[in-house]
Amino acid sequence: MPSPEIKICGICEATALEAAIGARADFVGFVFHAASPRHLLPGAAAALAARAGQRIARVGLFVDAGDAAIAEAVTAAQLDILQLHGQETPARAAELAARFGLPVWKAIAVASRDDVTRANAYAGAAARILFDAKTPGGALPGGMGLAFDWSLLAGWTGRAWGLAGGLSPANVGEALRLTGAPLVDCSSGVESAPGVKDAALIAGFCAAARG
Repeated sequence: MPSPEIKICGICEATALEAAIGARADFVGFVFHAASPRHLLPGAAAALAARAGQRIARVGLFVDAGDAAIAEAVTAAQLDILQLHGQETPARAAELAARFGLPVWKAIAVASRDDVTRANAYAGAAARILFDAKTPGGALPGGMGLAFDWSLLAGWTGRAWGLAGGLSPANVGEALRLTGAPLVDCSSGVESAPGVKDAALIAGFCAAARG
């Protein structure tokens, strides 16, 4: 099986950015959602983007955000990809892709096989589906270290996709063995505290994903 692409999400500091680049991750995620402990203000995102330059692709994570907020983040962080983590419809995903001229990834919260099937509605609207764990009502939509039953993805034949939710250096190898995911996305699994990335865990995650 070819090595998966790797995304380290919730980057807030230069040290974490450099750790992700040093570990040869393919993408870093910048969170633009005020309720998250990983939330970035545009100024901080701009500084990280300037530091990253062309060394790594940048994904902006949004939760039911308006056009103005997305536009501000796209400009500040020089985003390459938009990731939607809220209740955005296929029509909204397609609208944003057209408006900003950027690929859109849509996170799908999974607790049952029906949730996986729901991803089919985004064919042609989202460039990639990101299967994540469904979180409890009222909680953040991701970044909580929760995993779902990976066997629910058995037989998934949809377009480009990725796996998120509860991944860590300890379990990413098993997740890949069971799912064959072409991309893995980790946030809390490489942290020492909410929003605080650990360089050694980032390196370990990337090595395990490729191992």
